[in-house]
Amino acid sequence: MRAMFDRIAGFYDVMNSVMTAGLHHGWRRRAVDLARVAPGDRVLDVATGTGDLALELAARVAPGGEVIAADFSEEMLTRARAKGVGAPVPVTFEWANAMALPYADGEFAAATVGFGARNFADLDQGLREMTRVVRPGGSVVVLEITTPTRPPLSTFYRQWFDRVVPVIGKLAGDPEAYSYLPDSVKRFPGPHELAARMDGCGLNVSYILTAGGIIALHAGTRRG
Repeated sequence: MRAMFDRIAGFYDVMNSVMTAGLHHGWRRRAVDLARVAPGDRVLDVATGTGDLALELAARVAPGGEVIAADFSEEMLTRARAKGVGAPVPVTFEWANAMALPYADGEFAAATVGFGARNFADLDQGLREMTRVVRPGGSVVVLEITTPTRPPLSTFYRQWFDRVVPVIGKLAGDPEAYSYLPDSVKRFPGPHELAARMDGCGLNVSYILTAGGIIALHAGTRRG
């Protein structure tokens, strides 16, 4: 898994924009809205990739805040660090395992993950770790692709992810990675189940669907 993300790091941003028609930036902004962060907060972005969500967080916690952005792919982190130069608050891009985050209990005002939760080796453990490092009353936000159930969008979705995305991956030179994408989405829990699993980690959860039901944003508040 790590090797795959190292391989695709160089064209990851371009592929995200192609596959979402550039809409992923707006979805990340909405995720940060749900995180309810404020100037001066210290926040965590897990599975940060090339850092787009972390940089959106940085804009919201300025002045005086701090962002820690963690990932297990060094190639992704290298590109994230380059993008983070000149951020309005300190953003530390560092290696970490989402299954065992190297941070203290209650260390952060919020923890986010954007399009990375379906890559967790153990989803429940990753959610527990994100909850653990957030203070009581703080936020855990999960932004993820989900599977629409109503036509015609569900029909388009299947065609896009099962046929078009793998072709795009071949053109990008890594068909394995972009065959993995639709497979990982199919395996990921639906919105209701994900909300229940977050609740089981100690969070009061609500969620919204957007982009016609393709994108789910779950926001949890850590219970005391």
